[in-house]
Amino acid sequence: MSDIAAYMDKVGSQARQASRITAAATTGQKNQALLAMADAIESSRAELESANARDLEAGKAKGLDAAMLDRLALTPARIDGMVEGLRQVAALQDPVGEISDMRYRPSGIQVGKMRVPLGVIGIIYESRPNVTCEAASLCLKSGNAAILRGGSEALHSNQAIAACIRQGLAAAGLTEHAVQVIDTTDREAVGRLITMPQYVDVIVPRGGKGLIERISAESRVPVIKHLDGNCHVYIDDRADLEKAVKITLNAKTQRYGTCNTLESLLVAEPVAAEILPQLAEAMAPHNIEWRACPQSLPLIPGAREASAADWDEEYLAPILSVKIVAGLDEAIEHINLHSSAHTESIVTEDFHRAQRFLREVDSSSVMINASTRFADGFEYGLGAEIGISTDKLHARGPVGLEGLTSQKYIVIGDGHIRT
Repeated sequence: MSDIAAYMDKVGSQARQASRITAAATTGQKNQALLAMADAIESSRAELESANARDLEAGKAKGLDAAMLDRLALTPARIDGMVEGLRQVAALQDPVGEISDMRYRPSGIQVGKMRVPLGVIGIIYESRPNVTCEAASLCLKSGNAAILRGGSEALHSNQAIAACIRQGLAAAGLTEHAVQVIDTTDREAVGRLITMPQYVDVIVPRGGKGLIERISAESRVPVIKHLDGNCHVYIDDRADLEKAVKITLNAKTQRYGTCNTLESLLVAEPVAAEILPQLAEAMAPHNIEWRACPQSLPLIPGAREASAADWDEEYLAPILSVKIVAGLDEAIEHINLHSSAHTESIVTEDFHRAQRFLREVDSSSVMINASTRFADGFEYGLGAEIGISTDKLHARGPVGLEGLTSQKYIVIGDGHIRT
């Protein structure tokens, strides 16, 4: 067995043992740990900034681009965000132990469900060191142990944050193995983490499509994931066009680099000639590059013709594909064929069409008359999220505290026997 394999086995074994402690921890203990972590980060700003400076210096020497360096930076505002995030998670309702659906059976027993932690969660992520804090807080509050493997470019930052996490756990009398941050940059550690079902119950990859595809293909542990966010807005011919302009503009231009940003616009043919020039004018200050179908090309000044690949693309940039469709049937067919199953929205004043869209579009979030940018845990009232799932089993859509738990059946009797 290699040194890395032995190290990961030790981490996994410690996490499995710790998961029994976190599952039994009271809400008060978990909240005490989270608040103590927040205080530790607040008082360790100098250490965090120093560690981050080492990572940024090494990143520049390696030739990381400006966007990667920006994600890597622990600015004062991002440290503030980590502190506030920990305090917000502490304030959230604890889902663990919640009992629901209790009912009496004809035999006299009571049957119901209890919400319980998943166990050990492995999280693999790139660049952003503040994810270390987010992931630790959500896993702990939901009663899970966590194994966190950040990007090699953020090693020193992650270790400094890990020290604050350990302080918080110790303050609440919880084992430091409840949250372990992998201290090696060796890629073998990732390969080992995703093939240890005896220690790890679920993997959550957060990063680029390449990372997530690799994890999904190689993991022997269930994965909560989404590959990308090719999100759609469909403007129906019974839409309020003023709403349509406002929604489309926000969905595309509020932020370009998020998985819930609009990438493909579908427009019903009867309103295309009226709405597309309005949208082109509204988006002109944002320098949007339009990739248009042949029918819509003459309606949008400066647009270029879309290729077949554009209908499947997540641009994460000021680029928008647009296609004119005959109506709702073609829109639904196009979305179900080309979407990444993340988030889709219809703009319409027709109740029956809206209901059809909700039922027939096969994505994790489906909306009526709202921007796709609402598709995240904070906006859905989950308080926070570990990520978005486009899978159909266990968790789908934004994954908050409840998504990091499952339910088991409980049975209550009083000497009952089966006859």
